[in-house]
Amino acid sequence: MEKTVRILHILQRMEAGGTQALLMNLYRNIDRTKIQFDFLVEYPDKQFYDDEILSMGGRIFYSNVRNDKNIFRFQKQLGDILRKYKYQIVHVHAFTIGYFCLRTAYKCGVPVRIAHSHNNETVRDSKYLLKRIMQKLYPIYATDLFACSKEAGKYLFHSKKFNVLNNAIDSSKFTANPAVRDDVRKELQIGKRIAVGHVGRFHAQKNHDFLLDVFAVFKKKHSNSVLILVGSGDLESQIREKISALGLDDSVMLLGNRKDMNRIYQAMDIFLLPSLFEGLGIVAVEAQAAGIPVIASDGVSLDAKVSPLIHYVKLSRGASEWSEAAEKALKSEYCHKNMQKYIIKSGFDVKSTAGFLQNFYIKKSGMK
Repeated sequence: MEKTVRILHILQRMEAGGTQALLMNLYRNIDRTKIQFDFLVEYPDKQFYDDEILSMGGRIFYSNVRNDKNIFRFQKQLGDILRKYKYQIVHVHAFTIGYFCLRTAYKCGVPVRIAHSHNNETVRDSKYLLKRIMQKLYPIYATDLFACSKEAGKYLFHSKKFNVLNNAIDSSKFTANPAVRDDVRKELQIGKRIAVGHVGRFHAQKNHDFLLDVFAVFKKKHSNSVLILVGSGDLESQIREKISALGLDDSVMLLGNRKDMNRIYQAMDIFLLPSLFEGLGIVAVEAQAAGIPVIASDGVSLDAKVSPLIHYVKLSRGASEWSEAAEKALKSEYCHKNMQKYIIKSGFDVKSTAGFLQNFYIKKSGMK
């Protein structure tokens, strides 16, 4: 009998996103002789973290449910996987199909079924009503509830008891380093310009439209500034069009998805996070760990305030006030300083979080 407890995580895909970054940070820091991670994703194509997962001994099961919308075929596939590999723990991160995942796990006799909340709001599009219905159904078959913040837990689980699992990072990798800062700024040809940064999928939730408005205002006063955008997504073409419309083609760097974000943050001078909503906002924690002042919207969880470097400004205040807040934050005494003690004290260092989750899995599985 296999001594290692394998956990099946279910989510949309292992792309370059906040939830995925958390899972990979945990995966790298757990004792993989005791706990292993496997992944069932909703898309059939290879993704950002797949090679690393396989190199660490994880399995990846691909489905096509996001494309064919065949939830019955998906449930059969999941049931086959659960019966074949005899999982004791299923950890679900996708609320839209979470109800079906947890119900299937229940029918297959999986004793530990975790529903995890990663957001504190939902995009209000044509599917909003359906998504709200699925959110209400999500925890019905769960034995345990997790959330990335208090707001995310209350949003999805209301008065039910849940565990907050911080979106932890390896703080030692993000610590401000003047030599690395100089190297990355040379690589990106930033020179002495003020580098405004943002990391996030090109998705409506991340509010790039407003972000560009803010930078346009900031640029008028600070002509020697540049905007660094890290990420990819369905709205990339629209974002590029707006960049051109604002006459910012020579002032915006689109870096795509990066696996060296601990280095890229070092090149920044200010970080903007104008999201419409965020369950936590792990990028805000990473930026603070790197000694970068952060201006965050009122849609970002207050749990992301892990140091004196973050300041919240309501989106309703408009682009001009955001620009002014960014300018003021540049003068913070904490800029480019070692902030690791703040990350550790706030409970966002991955070593302690990985230890907590590992012990939780071991206890729930009955492994000695």
